[in-house]
Amino acid sequence: MKAMILREARPIEEHPLEATDVPTPTPGLDEIRIKVRACGVCHTDLHTVEGELALPKLPVIPGHQIVGVVDQLGANVTRFRLGDRVGVAWLYSSCGQCDFCQRGAGAQENLCDQARFTGLHADGGYAQYTVVPAAFAYPIPSGFPDLQAAPLLCAGVIGYRSLRLSEIQPGERLGLYGFGASAHVTIQVARHWGCEVFVFTRSEEHRQLALELGAAWVGDARDEPPRLLDSAITFAPAGWIVLEALRALRKGGTVAINAIHLSPIPEMKYSLIYGERTLRSVANMTRQDAEELLQLAAQIPIHTEVEVYPLVEANRVLQRLKDRQVRGAAVLEVPDPSGGE
Repeated sequence: MKAMILREARPIEEHPLEATDVPTPTPGLDEIRIKVRACGVCHTDLHTVEGELALPKLPVIPGHQIVGVVDQLGANVTRFRLGDRVGVAWLYSSCGQCDFCQRGAGAQENLCDQARFTGLHADGGYAQYTVVPAAFAYPIPSGFPDLQAAPLLCAGVIGYRSLRLSEIQPGERLGLYGFGASAHVTIQVARHWGCEVFVFTRSEEHRQLALELGAAWVGDARDEPPRLLDSAITFAPAGWIVLEALRALRKGGTVAINAIHLSPIPEMKYSLIYGERTLRSVANMTRQDAEELLQLAAQIPIHTEVEVYPLVEANRVLQRLKDRQVRGAAVLEVPDPSGGE
């Protein structure tokens, strides 16, 4: 099968992903094989390729926003049938036995010390086929074409978890710092809940998209919003933005940091967090997050703004992502191995 493979972490400017042919995987007893149709491109992929995340496996095929069809079933699999359209997200598997996995019927499986992640511990979706445990794949709602569904599997899911952890309530005021793939989905959920949304981003194109999606105000991260925020989510991997979000937050409010990799948070005065303000990180996602977001996405329905590229252009797409040139989300279209459409 054709794949984009990482053999050594290097700056994306050096085009570290190699287009090559690799053996097609075979599913184990409890796994399914998916013929990949589309795979979203995420900042976590960039952190992986450039080595900002520890790489437990090399070579590795990145990609964890996967949409495709079930192509082979492991002998024990009863959850899916051949031809079912499914998605795969960042959480590839968890141990199922530890306190985190057992707590609240898996409500904290994202914190499992034995968790494995798609495109990091296991080969991901920058390829024509991938294998995943059946318990960690999700049916895709029928209203979403493959390319529009892919960003929901990470950008959407992690944004939804960030909303929940920000403790935002329907009708309250929410700040979004950064407006890329995740935030452009998150704002649609927040608006569905009747929230007033203020968006902080440098990009004029991103500001325009935010206004199109219902933002009440747009500005720069250092700008003072018209009113204090009840909750805020930071999406940019820059620690200084956390302080700006705290400055804009009311007493008793919460800032959720949506980042798997973050530059150091500068020293701050205690007054920034005093007044029972809460600062919390968002770590990965759970299966419950994915299932709830996909159901909600179909109800709203969420519209994902996508830029589509062929699989072989993965290096160029990650460079565009690094340079903040992507409007909405970037998605790789994976060629059919049979040569069909």
